Amino acid sequence: MGKEAGAGRRRTKLVIIARFVRPHSRPMIVYRGFSPTAHSATVLTIGNFDGVHLGHRALLARLTAAAANAGLPAAVLTFEPHPREFFAPESAPPRLSTLREKLELLADDGVDLAHVCHFNAGFAALSAEEFIERILIGALRVRQLIVGDDFRFGAGRAGDFALLREAGAGLGFQVEAMASVTVDGERASSSAVRDALQAGRLEHAARLLGRPYSIDGRVVHGDKIGRQLGFHTANIRIKHERPPLQGVFAVEVRGLPGGPHRGAANLGYRPTAHQVVRALLEVHLLDFSADIYGAHLNVRFLHKLRDEMKFPDFNALKAQIASDVAAVKAYFQL
Repeated sequence: MGKEAGAGRRRTKLVIIARFVRPHSRPMIVYRGFSPTAHSATVLTIGNFDGVHLGHRALLARLTAAAANAGLPAAVLTFEPHPREFFAPESAPPRLSTLREKLELLADDGVDLAHVCHFNAGFAALSAEEFIERILIGALRVRQLIVGDDFRFGAGRAGDFALLREAGAGLGFQVEAMASVTVDGERASSSAVRDALQAGRLEHAARLLGRPYSIDGRVVHGDKIGRQLGFHTANIRIKHERPPLQGVFAVEVRGLPGGPHRGAANLGYRPTAHQVVRALLEVHLLDFSADIYGAHLNVRFLHKLRDEMKFPDFNALKAQIASDVAAVKAYFQL
């Protein structure tokens, strides 16, 4: 291996970066990189897990069951940035979940350990055989590996399930492949979820995910335009540079006392009032007026009302917002 690959290995130092607390259970521990040798043998799965859809969740259910049976931690190896963002940043699709959102979902599904691997040139240059020997065996002490049936790995995506099974027989770890999960005849995948969201088919996206699609963010001060229009809005700072959906939606908001709360949300670039270059999420909560600045909220997108549009003036915008709020109340049968 060359100097660049070696430099990549030197940066994969084991650092605990987070603990995600789960009710009535041990927290999920998140590591950046790998230790020279893991503290314990593991039952492992590998993937990007963008969105953590039903296919991922079936894999995680099998992972946690196998780990419990073996008396070992259920571990996930995932990547940051997404490999497609590394190889082709201009054409990479929008992420369904930020790293934090993904880790929260993994914790909710019972994962004990998450290793976040920095995907760089050094890591990308690892051959399939080096990946097995240095990462799976040397760093993570894999006892059992469970992967999707389309899993590929190593430089040039040369490694596959057959190679893993052959290596496992020689190096002493078991390998299992999970079949794809289908919903209404469609394979559950991150791209299928993304396509449904971009087409405004939120109910179908929810079926693929096993829950409504959501985005997390913190409430920050805005320019108070909603207040001027007669509709107080919570301006939520999101980490998604390019969210996979845009428009006006009926939403459910979690993270506030007495919740969940219902509301009307606009996710986009505000073409009428002070257009912005980075997407904003603004939520008008129905029958709610408390000061919530600084709150970290989870916004669940339930139904799309319309696309974002530019209005000739603020009066036309105000009339449309009133119509949107009425449509949201009708959706919730309020």
